[in-house]
Amino acid sequence: MEDIEIARKCNKKDIRLIAKKIGLSENDIVLYGNDKCKIKSFSKKSKGKLILVTAISPTPLGEGKTTVSIGLADALRKENKNSIVVLRQPSMGPVFGIKGGATGGGYSQVVPMEDINLHFTGDFHAITSANNLLCSAIDNHIYFGNKLDIKEIYFHRCLDVNDRALRNVELENREEKFSITAASEIMAIFCLASSFDDLKRRLGNIIIGSNSNGEFIYAKDLKIEGSLLALLKDAFMPNLVQTLEETPAIIHGGPFANIAHGCNSIVATLTGLSLADYVVTEAGFGADLGAEKFLDIKCRKAHLAPDAIVLVATIKALKYHGGVSKEDIFLENNNALKLGLKNLERHVNNLKQYGVPVVVCLNKFSTDKDSEISIVEDFCKKLLVKFSVSTAYSNGGEGAKDLAEKIVSECNVERKFKLLYDDNLSIVEKINCVAKKIYHASNVEFSDLVLDKIKKIEKNGYADYPVCIAKTQYSFSDDAKLLGAPENFTITVKNVEIFNGAEFITVYLGAIMVMPGLSKSPNYEKIDVVNGEIVGLS
Repeated sequence: MEDIEIARKCNKKDIRLIAKKIGLSENDIVLYGNDKCKIKSFSKKSKGKLILVTAISPTPLGEGKTTVSIGLADALRKENKNSIVVLRQPSMGPVFGIKGGATGGGYSQVVPMEDINLHFTGDFHAITSANNLLCSAIDNHIYFGNKLDIKEIYFHRCLDVNDRALRNVELENREEKFSITAASEIMAIFCLASSFDDLKRRLGNIIIGSNSNGEFIYAKDLKIEGSLLALLKDAFMPNLVQTLEETPAIIHGGPFANIAHGCNSIVATLTGLSLADYVVTEAGFGADLGAEKFLDIKCRKAHLAPDAIVLVATIKALKYHGGVSKEDIFLENNNALKLGLKNLERHVNNLKQYGVPVVVCLNKFSTDKDSEISIVEDFCKKLLVKFSVSTAYSNGGEGAKDLAEKIVSECNVERKFKLLYDDNLSIVEKINCVAKKIYHASNVEFSDLVLDKIKKIEKNGYADYPVCIAKTQYSFSDDAKLLGAPENFTITVKNVEIFNGAEFITVYLGAIMVMPGLSKSPNYEKIDVVNGEIVGLS
């Protein structure tokens, strides 16, 4: 059966019963039908263990972080642990593009699958509307005399679909460009704000441009932050749904990890930690992107520290990083598998720098051979990390029980979490730190224009912000074709932007695009409505 068929056959519990499992009454929630709600009231006192799920460098074949995350939360429930899975909301760009949805797969899914992958509770639309209202206000201010003397505009429009035609647009009096909503600053602010008051402060602090003297101009100068807040008021409440096995699931926020910071909202994570003993969360793409940003941006801003990290790998991905083409990926090739293990090794060693226990989880496919699994297991023993095999896709929580047991054990190990770099380093030093300690680049190149932008940011007092690096997800380098664990390569910094509301510096490497395009054979060709039911959604 397809994922959507499995999800549709699920007998969902009334969401009020799911809320009750984690101590929420009807007064604490806002119902959106009988299978989803928003959480409006929760204790801010944290009681849970935080488990981060990340992965080796992704491939076009998919690694299954979300499937493993959901399966792990289900397995913890089977072990009588009070668990919650906290995830990002899918963007409709990938849903109708090539990657598909992000609600898990097989028997390890969150439901209602169709709603979550499409409009859900309207959060993405609220974020898009707030972003574009600010853009409209900027142009309106210029039209009516431009008292703020806006000469250069830094803030741009967004949309939650892939549309390469919007990368550069000619307006009546200037050029404009769109990003996808998941890469917008409003999305980042939404996910990094710790409270409603903090959200308003951050919205007002967005730098919209500069004047003829080169001085920054802020959103609050337009007196618009109150209206932006009004658009985001309901969206800011975390969404509660359930897994196929009735484990509570909080889904909120959805920044990409290759061009944004790749984590669900801080409010959602704090809510989970206040309601459960074990909170399983996920960071997008590979550990060099999502996990690094989760640890160096989100944990820094929210004063969080993970208790354990799950690093997901697949036999297919390891062979792909060992040089096997997609067409030959199902053929046994132990030499390529061993070569691909270099990618796994680099991610393990990178994560160890943060002082948090790491468990390698092999997301098992039916085509995997026992001999191949043994090679990976033996390699993990040499790396001195625990190893587990998950069959959550086929068996739900039962297929992740071994992983759950190992994670509970690791959560009780003393850990000394530490960030990769200090706030007081310069922006160039922070970029070099991530490029050399995480990507293992031999050199980082900056153009004079980029260095001038960095000097301006630092001159205005924002040097203490962390860096959010945008680069290809397929390689440690900024070249998507350099697979495995490349060495002796140069990273090229193409641009930097200050996301002052989000309170980080976005750094663009290589040919990264903030507005993706659709593929030659996009998923929208498969999606339809038949007899009143959506089909083809994955």
